[in-house]
Amino acid sequence: MFFDEITKMGHEQVNFFSNPDVGLKSIVAIHDTTLGPALGGCRFLNYKSDEEALNDVLRLSQGMTYKAAVAGLNLGGGKAVIIGDPKELKSEGLFRAFGRFLQTLNGRYITAEDVGTDVTDMEYVYMETPHVVGVAETSGGSGDPSPFTAMGVIQGMKACLKEKRNSESFEGITVAVQGLGHVGYHLLRNLINENCKIIATDISSGIISKVKDEFSQVEIVKNEEIYDVKCDIFSPNALGAVINDDTIPRLKCTIVAGAANNVLKHPEDGLHLEKRGILYAPDYAINAGGLMNVSIELEGYNQKRAVRMIRNIYYNLSRIFRIAKEDNIPTYLAADRLAEQRLTILRKIKAAYIGGTQSPRSIDRRRKHSI
Repeated sequence: MFFDEITKMGHEQVNFFSNPDVGLKSIVAIHDTTLGPALGGCRFLNYKSDEEALNDVLRLSQGMTYKAAVAGLNLGGGKAVIIGDPKELKSEGLFRAFGRFLQTLNGRYITAEDVGTDVTDMEYVYMETPHVVGVAETSGGSGDPSPFTAMGVIQGMKACLKEKRNSESFEGITVAVQGLGHVGYHLLRNLINENCKIIATDISSGIISKVKDEFSQVEIVKNEEIYDVKCDIFSPNALGAVINDDTIPRLKCTIVAGAANNVLKHPEDGLHLEKRGILYAPDYAINAGGLMNVSIELEGYNQKRAVRMIRNIYYNLSRIFRIAKEDNIPTYLAADRLAEQRLTILRKIKAAYIGGTQSPRSIDRRRKHSI
């Protein structure tokens, strides 16, 4: 069963790491390195079972392959998960042990922040391996990628509005924001600057209190009620699988566009959205801003270059919508097609010129700032 799933999803390598001395249980999945070394964040969650963690890391790493391909980056897809409660287990020792394990992969996988991890954690990893991005600016990194992910989501929403309404303007638009954590919070700030109406929710009462104090203009609803609000854009920014058989009939929007990964519980849910006339911005295409930002660290970080690159999310989504129309397919399949076209071309080039051998790019991790 385990090997069948890996084979079906096309993974190159899956690694299990354990260090009982510091409570580390981790899985690193490398999906595809056709375009370059696999890059993807490290998610720290208290999974219900090891099987749930494995399923999550397999799906997320596959999504990173497609995300990098559509974004035009010379990177492959990978992901890491650490199993356990981050509030209880986080320590310098745990992340340094994780870093030592990553070092044994010789650069095939590069990690970064994700749900449950932050810049401080990545700094500990960086003490043991250069194969990490999203470290502090004082270490030559770019820091928290969340603001850049949110920036990209705004670009993606504008592409959706242009497709649906022939205007990028948020004037008169209502956005329902699900999840106000790292990315969701920055997205909220950006949306406020766009002068649209915002309805929001989060499972954390602390975050809700913070948002109420800072943004009195934001309407707060209970977590489960967010699916039923009348809006133009439904924006999922928490965990995945929130678009499913139960929630799709409840949606009262014309666009689904958010930062969460694996938003569709099943791929065919994208078809169900289309049948209801709801435009879906494929998650790995619209939430690539954070990946774009940290990828620049590999060559010497420059924020202006990052911002310029993130603007391409608008054009990437426009291409996806055009493919969907021309080929008469749902947008989630159009995004896959765009990614697979790039991957297929690069595989043929490698096969022709280097006999099909596969090795990731060497990485200069001196982290010199660009001027």
